[in-house]
Amino acid sequence: MEVTIKSNTDCEQEMLITMSQEELAPHFEKAYREAAPALEIKGFRKGKVPMHMIKKMFGASIEYQAVEDISNDIFRKEIESRDINPIGTPTIVKLDFKPGTPLTYAIKYEVRPTFELKDYSGLTIEKYIHNSNDTELNNEIERLQQTNSTLEEAQAIDDDNYVATVDMVDFDEKGTILSSSKREGMRIYLKEKSTEKEIKEALRGLSIGDVKEVKFTHQHGDHSHNVHLQLTVKKIEKVILPAVDDALAQKISNGKFQTIEELKLNIKKDLEDFWKERSDRRFENDLLSEIVKQYDFTIPESLIQNVTDTFIDDAKNQQPNKQLPKNFNEKQYREQSRETAIWQSKWLLIKEQFITKEKIEIADAEIEKIAEEESAKLNIDKERLVNFYKSSDNALERLKYNRLIDILKQNVKITEVVTDDYSKFAVQK
Repeated sequence: MEVTIKSNTDCEQEMLITMSQEELAPHFEKAYREAAPALEIKGFRKGKVPMHMIKKMFGASIEYQAVEDISNDIFRKEIESRDINPIGTPTIVKLDFKPGTPLTYAIKYEVRPTFELKDYSGLTIEKYIHNSNDTELNNEIERLQQTNSTLEEAQAIDDDNYVATVDMVDFDEKGTILSSSKREGMRIYLKEKSTEKEIKEALRGLSIGDVKEVKFTHQHGDHSHNVHLQLTVKKIEKVILPAVDDALAQKISNGKFQTIEELKLNIKKDLEDFWKERSDRRFENDLLSEIVKQYDFTIPESLIQNVTDTFIDDAKNQQPNKQLPKNFNEKQYREQSRETAIWQSKWLLIKEQFITKEKIEIADAEIEKIAEEESAKLNIDKERLVNFYKSSDNALERLKYNRLIDILKQNVKITEVVTDDYSKFAVQK
């Protein structure tokens, strides 16, 4: 048997195999025996046809049907003997066979590209730090007030602490009312940030029964359009905010906090935890991005497709019925997600090499310690968590990943940048 392997790219190989008739013979004999029980010809009971007649009458057909299975079987043995680990599904790209002649075939498959890990210790990564402030604390207190507010009917709108119920109708470009566009009973809270400022300005000072026109340009993404509305005030309610006192603290916390000062301290801690988590996420993202930038190798297409498949599975799981919407354009989604899938595929390959190089393993003692810490936080039995980590490959991989991130952080230069620019905490990839 002749076996040659050529590399089409640094992650795609093609194996060409030629088998002589002598090498094919035992495989064909096996195929004859397996086919025999189902064969029948006149004068013989089913499954009792002599082997020489089977070969004479059905041999060519049986051999043609068997060559693909033989090809796959031999290919599997060859890659195992050479310690080749294909990614995705190998494909037969050439198969040349006629009864009585050698079998020649080629199978194309993808493998992990080979590359050397690069030195990343010279990287300098900025870490954005945001210190929560009184404005954020007051905004959160106000949000809690609004959540626990009550409504009181009123006759006029004096400020933004009102909810107006209006009938709304559009005008066309000629200034004619479009009766088909009428929306009745639209509730508008003037203090809501998403409410157009022109609508807020139009409603201020109005009373029940008043009618007001409003014109403005609505910006939506990268385009805009003109809006011309008529608002008819049907009902007005004043928003009554509760006092910021101990009673509010006790109500909001179900008695956990007795004073407003205790509640404020807890809110401040939550804000600090929130910004720390955002800071860590952005830093980790930037760290990995800088590391991945150092590498330039071809990504196996099958790996890119597998990663994109996980994106689609995630999209399914976010739907109530775990099914994609009927109008979901999978082809378009794959195209739009390709750049992200390529990045994640590249990082996956780099990560695997890092974990191997650092010899990262999670010992049972470490799992016990992690389970004990999380048991207290999550109020879940420790043994259940231990069993989960030991039985879940994904959970163990996550622990290895966390260990790797800690190692990477320890070996780069970190520059902390204190900022109030919230956009700095957005994850870029």
